[in-house]
Amino acid sequence: MALAGSAPAYSLAATTTVLVAAAGLFSPAALLWCAIPMLGIAWAFNYLGRLDVNAGASYSWVGRALHPSLGFLSGWSLVVSATIFMVSGSLPAGQYTLSLFSASLANNTWAAIGVGAVAFLIMALLVLVGIRITAHAQWIMTGIEIVVLVVFGIAALIHGGHAATFSWDWLWGWGHFGGVSGFAGAALVAAFYFWGWDVTANLSEETTNSKRNSGFGGLIGVVGVFALFEIVTIAVNLISSQADMTGNNPPPVLTVLGNTVWPGAGGKIMVLAVVLSTIATLETTLIQVTRSLFAMGRDKTVPSIFGRSHSRWQTPWFALAVVVAVSLVLFVTSQKLGSVNKIMTDAVNAIGLQIAVYYALAGLAVVVAYRKLVFKSLSNAIFVGIWPLAGAIFMAFLFIENCMTLPGTTIAIGIGALALGIVPMAWYWANGSDYYRTGTVRLDATSTDEVDALYGQSTLAPVLTGPDDTLATDI
Repeated sequence: MALAGSAPAYSLAATTTVLVAAAGLFSPAALLWCAIPMLGIAWAFNYLGRLDVNAGASYSWVGRALHPSLGFLSGWSLVVSATIFMVSGSLPAGQYTLSLFSASLANNTWAAIGVGAVAFLIMALLVLVGIRITAHAQWIMTGIEIVVLVVFGIAALIHGGHAATFSWDWLWGWGHFGGVSGFAGAALVAAFYFWGWDVTANLSEETTNSKRNSGFGGLIGVVGVFALFEIVTIAVNLISSQADMTGNNPPPVLTVLGNTVWPGAGGKIMVLAVVLSTIATLETTLIQVTRSLFAMGRDKTVPSIFGRSHSRWQTPWFALAVVVAVSLVLFVTSQKLGSVNKIMTDAVNAIGLQIAVYYALAGLAVVVAYRKLVFKSLSNAIFVGIWPLAGAIFMAFLFIENCMTLPGTTIAIGIGALALGIVPMAWYWANGSDYYRTGTVRLDATSTDEVDALYGQSTLAPVLTGPDDTLATDI
C-alpha cells in the first residue's frame, strides 16, 4: 500500500517534466536530498503509530503531542492536498489512456478530464465496498507496475541514449540548483514524488499488528520508491533531451523510454504501467483523505456524520461521497487553468506546500512525544530524535522558501486551501469540541513503553466506542 500510495509510475509520468524544469539533469540529486529527510519523517510515523493507532494518523498524533490546533492543521493539510490531487491524479490517467488512441486527444484538457473522471469514479466505488478488495487489487496493480518499471528502467540504463552522457554529478548536484531557492523548488517537487507512502498510517485501524506493520510498511515504501525513481530518472536523462521535456507540449516521458527499449510495444506497456499506477494512487489517496475525515468527524472537529462508517462495508461512506462530489467540481473548473501541463505544475507545487506542513509537524511531534526516552540509547537518539527532527526542519525550510518564490496562482491554491481550515477549527473549538479541551490525553511515551529503535512496540492503544465509529480490521 505504501508503494501504491507513492505511485512510482504515475509520479514519473506526471511530474518528471516539472522536476526537470526545476533541476534539469540533476533531478536524481533532488530526489536523493529529499529522500534522506523524508525517511526521517517515515521514522516519525513509525514511532508515533506505536503510541496511537488512529485512522487520523498525523491529525491525532500532532494534536495530542503538540497542540490540538496544530493537529487539526495537520489533518486539514492532508485533506486539502488529497482533494487537489484528485485532479492532478486523474488527468494523467486520462491523458495516458487517450495516448493509446490519439496523440492530439491526449493533449486535449477536456478529454483528459473526462476519461480521468471515469477512472476516478470506478476507484471511489472500490474504496467504498471495503479495504480487503482494495488491498487485493493493489497487489495486482502495483506488482505489475513495479516489474515494468524495474525491467524497462534497467534496460534503458544498459541501452543508453543520445541525449546526454551519464555523470556522477547528477547524483549530487552541488552548485547546479541555482542557489537556495532553486534547490528548494526542486526539492518541493521531489517531495511530491514521495508523498503517499504514509497511507499505511491512515490504515492502522484496519491493519493486523498495526503497531509494527503500519510504520514498517511506510519505511519500506520510501526506500523502495526512491530506488525506482533514481533508476528511471537517470534513464530519462540519457534518452530524452532537456529541451523536449521543458517545451510547451512535452512528449510522455515514459512512453518515450518504453519505445526506446522496445519500439512499438514498449511504449504501450509503459502506458499500461502508468494507468495502473494512477488508479492505484487514486485509491490510496481516497483512503487517506476519507480516513482522516473519519477521525476528524469522530472527534467532532468537522460535522460528526463524517465519523460514521457504512453498516455493511465499514468504510467512511459520507466522507467518501463528499470528497467525490468536491473532486468532480474541481475536475470541471480545472480546465480554466489552461493546459494539462500547466495544471500539473500548479497542482504539484501547491500540494508540495501542503504536505510539507503536516510532515514537518509529525517530525516535531515524535521528538516531543518521546522526549523522555530519546537519549536512552544511541538508536533512539538517531531514529526518534535527530533524523525526524532534521526531516521536520527540512520540510519547514521547503515551505518557507517556496512561499517566497512560487507564483501567485500556486500560493493561492496551496495556502488558500489551508486557510479555509480556520473556519471549521474556530467553529468547533468555540462550540466545545472535546478534541480542543485542555484535559485531553496527551501523547507521551514513558519508560514503561518498549521503544527500542528497531523492535519495540508501545503498550498504549486507542479506545473506540460503538460500531459506527470503528473501521473493520481486514488487512
